[in-house]
Amino acid sequence: MTAPVPPVASGPVLGAVAAVCGLIGLCVGSFLNVVISRVPNRQSVVRPRSHCPSCETPLADRDNIPLVSWALLKGRCRSCGERISVRYPLVELGTAALFVAAALRLGASWALPAFCVFFAALLAISVIDLHHYIIPNRVVYPTLLLVVPLIALAAVAGGSWSHLEDAAIGGVAAFGALFVVHMISPRGLGFGDVRLAGVIGFMAGWLGLSYVVLALFLAFLLASIIGVGLIVVRLKSRRDAVPFGPFMAAGAVLAVLWGPAILDAYTRSRG
Repeated sequence: MTAPVPPVASGPVLGAVAAVCGLIGLCVGSFLNVVISRVPNRQSVVRPRSHCPSCETPLADRDNIPLVSWALLKGRCRSCGERISVRYPLVELGTAALFVAAALRLGASWALPAFCVFFAALLAISVIDLHHYIIPNRVVYPTLLLVVPLIALAAVAGGSWSHLEDAAIGGVAAFGALFVVHMISPRGLGFGDVRLAGVIGFMAGWLGLSYVVLALFLAFLLASIIGVGLIVVRLKSRRDAVPFGPFMAAGAVLAVLWGPAILDAYTRSRG
């Protein structure tokens, strides 16, 4: 079992890395809003340029600055005055926060870019799944095409071959485990969840195979607790579908960021 990858920077260097990641996260979050809006409708994420969802007026550069533009315009379109969903700044802020958290967890490591891509994809998938009950291949496959070579590069640069091996094993194992669940209950777990499990297993496996188990366990635990809670407060019935993607994303993020503390607490409780 591979030991966790420690940060390779600390102090001012780590702070600088986190700050840069936060700024990049804001810009990536702006792009994720385009992905979230267009991918479920099978639209291009490249053309046309960003526009108002109500009047479809193209946004000027000054109106496309992450967080700042939305705040200055008070959440309204400059052209038609219609409200622009608070989702836009929240996604930008959430992406920045995840990038900063990844930087603080991994430091200036070669694996950091891969985990930033991973976290960005998880956020986009979560929002899409919550609204449309789908985990689109147009997000999952490009994520794989980005993180696999980035992790391979991290293995080559750092000589972390055992981590790369665990990543591959974790991806196959997580995909296989949820594929079995899908075959048993295809209505309860869609194949999009199975594909996402493969990505999560690959990325969590880089940190250690125990992180793969932890990520999936937390996903099912959170889904059970929140699902029961929604039924208790009568916001959902037992027959209502609840998207599993956000729980998988939450489990993965928790495992990556706080896995060492959770696993250490579990080990000490058994000792």
